[in-house]
Amino acid sequence: MWEDYVRTVEPYVPGEQPKVSNLIKLNTNENPYPPAPGVFDVLKNMDAVSLKKYPDPTCSVLVDAIADFYHVDSDRVFVGVGSDDVLSMAFLTFFNSDVPILFPNITYSFYDVWANLYRIPFKQIPLMEDFSVRKEDYFVPNGGVVLANPNAPTGANLPLKDIEDIIEHNRDQVVIIDEAYTDFGGESALPLIDKYENLLVVQTFSKSRSLAGLRIGYAMGSRKLIKYMLDVKFSFNSYTMNTPALLMGAAAVKDREYFEKTVAAVIKTREWTKGELKRLGFSFADSKTNFIFARHESVPRDYIFKRLREEKILVRAFNGDIIKDYLRISIGTDEEMRVVIDTLEKILGEFENA
Repeated sequence: MWEDYVRTVEPYVPGEQPKVSNLIKLNTNENPYPPAPGVFDVLKNMDAVSLKKYPDPTCSVLVDAIADFYHVDSDRVFVGVGSDDVLSMAFLTFFNSDVPILFPNITYSFYDVWANLYRIPFKQIPLMEDFSVRKEDYFVPNGGVVLANPNAPTGANLPLKDIEDIIEHNRDQVVIIDEAYTDFGGESALPLIDKYENLLVVQTFSKSRSLAGLRIGYAMGSRKLIKYMLDVKFSFNSYTMNTPALLMGAAAVKDREYFEKTVAAVIKTREWTKGELKRLGFSFADSKTNFIFARHESVPRDYIFKRLREEKILVRAFNGDIIKDYLRISIGTDEEMRVVIDTLEKILGEFENA
């Protein structure tokens, strides 16, 4: 009888993390470059004896570093174990009505998982044919709005003026802008947090700061929003961030020069890859992320996916009628992407000659 009371959900399925070597791994949007040098220094010099004590529950060394980087006050910053943890806390904190929250039907697939887990009513709004968001679709009564911008897995970016228009039409609800990829060419909504008390901007160290394995996410917003989130966090788990993550995260965010250098390298490689994919017959929305969401005009997706895997190149394919023909290809190093393009050229040639 106990199973009658189990809270059952359909879980999020993360990208594959294979335990074999010699792969070109382009399936989970990780950064191909190592973390900032200061991260290695912390790891090398950290006193392991300090781990016998609990970490700082206020996470001040990391919070202050983020606040300094973005020129905001520390009490407007919230940190968590990856942006997934931050977003989950935001859902739990702010979406507590009987009115459905709104988010796109093609977006980060954790949103509906959290909504179902926390029993939050939701409505998924269809994207337009080109995978863009129609801002007017969010000018309707709702219990909150969540938008990934740039969006995932499509890579499409909504201009900041349209983001602000959505916020302006939803001043009585919390609007969350999930900016996991904004450093790769998007336009952050962060400048709007002074104007809109109901705006929460969420970012992560997993992509542009090369720390996916460390799990650091953060949010910025009004003092009132952050205070509410902290109240929920401290009612849930006071020690979410471990000491090594706090110290290495602070070291990473302090190195602005390295951050800008590696982001620029990813963008340059992405633009080259776009041109090569177009040459090979792929089509895609103009990505402002560290990945390209592409379909081939004549060769089946599953054939390409399977053959790439046989060639030890991992990309990601998603289910769903609208995106069943697409592959999401993360951007690797220049050398990796040259191998990918050469391999795709071979695979497409094999298909045409079969």
